[in-house]
Amino acid sequence: MILAEDVLLLLTDDVTGKPVVDTTRLDLALAGAVLLDLATAGRVDVSGPGEPVKPGRVVVRDPRPTGDGVLDEGLRRIAAKGPRKPAAVVPELAKKLRPELLARLVESGVLRLQEGKVLGIFPTSAWPAVDPAYEDGLRRGLHDVLVVGRTPTPREAALVSMLQAVDQVPRVLGDVGVPKRELRQRAKAVAQGGFADAAVKGAVEAVNAAVMAGVMAATVAATSAAGS
Repeated sequence: MILAEDVLLLLTDDVTGKPVVDTTRLDLALAGAVLLDLATAGRVDVSGPGEPVKPGRVVVRDPRPTGDGVLDEGLRRIAAKGPRKPAAVVPELAKKLRPELLARLVESGVLRLQEGKVLGIFPTSAWPAVDPAYEDGLRRGLHDVLVVGRTPTPREAALVSMLQAVDQVPRVLGDVGVPKRELRQRAKAVAQGGFADAAVKGAVEAVNAAVMAGVMAATVAATSAAGS
């Protein structure tokens, strides 16, 4: 599975099949995960000083397909738009991403589509878990890293960084005997130091900032709308 599928599983309730976080945060986290997967695969990077494009832009370093349909579509979109700031790239990658990932997880037998109607009129959809084994393994890994203190793998560090960006680490781990504030601090440390590759680390920092900025903007917009 790709990183975005891991994020989606952890942020979907196994029983109700509904997101445990608002869809704005969820979609930004999924898009950020796609961008991180492309960065760790060496397909994209964030430009630095002395390059033909302005620093801090997402650029394609290797246009070859990854072999994964979701990642390759993301790579195509980035290449088509040209170098842009991560804050502009993440929303572009989020378009139609969640339905595609849900369909893949249903096809693989991890989730199932449950359709119904509210008041017998309004259609609803949910994706409860069928086989939680893979997700349980993800949670055990996160527990080992953030509670026990094991050194994370690069993939675990990337997963932690995305959950941290949308402030969902305590919710995902549940009651583990560590205060939420401490869990957030540990997650932040992992997100900042869990990557040996300097280029990937720079991409992680840029993507995290873009996702958090998107969450903040959506929160401000919702607050303003509620007050008007």
